[in-house]
Amino acid sequence: MDAPSMLHLTRHGEGGHVVELTLDRPEAMNAISTAFAEEITAATAQLAADGGVRAVVVTSAHDRAFCVGADLKERNGFTDAQMMEHRLITRKAYRGVLDLPVPAVAAVEGYALGGGMEIALSCDLIVAGEAAMLALPEVGVGVIPGGGGTQLLTRRVGWSRAASVIFTARRMTAAQAHELGAVDELVAAGSARERALELAAQIAAHSPVAVRNAKQAMRLGMGTDLAAGLEIEDGAWRATAFSGDRREGVAAFAEKRTPEWPGR
Repeated sequence: MDAPSMLHLTRHGEGGHVVELTLDRPEAMNAISTAFAEEITAATAQLAADGGVRAVVVTSAHDRAFCVGADLKERNGFTDAQMMEHRLITRKAYRGVLDLPVPAVAAVEGYALGGGMEIALSCDLIVAGEAAMLALPEVGVGVIPGGGGTQLLTRRVGWSRAASVIFTARRMTAAQAHELGAVDELVAAGSARERALELAAQIAAHSPVAVRNAKQAMRLGMGTDLAAGLEIEDGAWRATAFSGDRREGVAAFAEKRTPEWPGR
């Protein structure tokens, strides 16, 4: 008998263009085991290949945790060779979220610790309920954030602010994370999912070609100088300006109607 899935994909809205990826490993508060990481990698690959997906919302089925990070109980018994094999698998899972070609919104309620916070940071936007608690506590157990935390948090909030979080391994309330800039929107406890789905629906209403190309230009240009970034932007503009979406967008504007995006 196959083990039950540890995550679920649910389509929302007309056309099903918004997909909710729900983490659902309740017995471990969504701790990321080897098998769970493999499921995340497979699910994000499926989403990335689906041209009908315009936005992704990452949520949790657990009412007290978004994700508490690595499965330390599993990892405790690893040999060095197993640890390296596990590392290769989990790294693909985090990159799967980070490399989604469409905007991703994390809806954080409860604990988002270590790899859980890194899954959120791998999304483009983070909405957190007021009762959420976030941290990158890895140095306290003898490792470092390895799911992108050292890079993604630093890019979000700057060197010294990221250093204060990572070096101290301190836990932040959602309000503190929002003030720091690690969280984009702070909402009432229990309403992060609703707000994240609302944001995703707003994103999905726009040209899928334009939104994908805008995300690509932003991601590729972020690590370059301004001149190189502007060239990346120009390439993305050209890829969008001669698309069917651009023609439909202009026609819909002139005819004062809602666009019906061809998505190409």
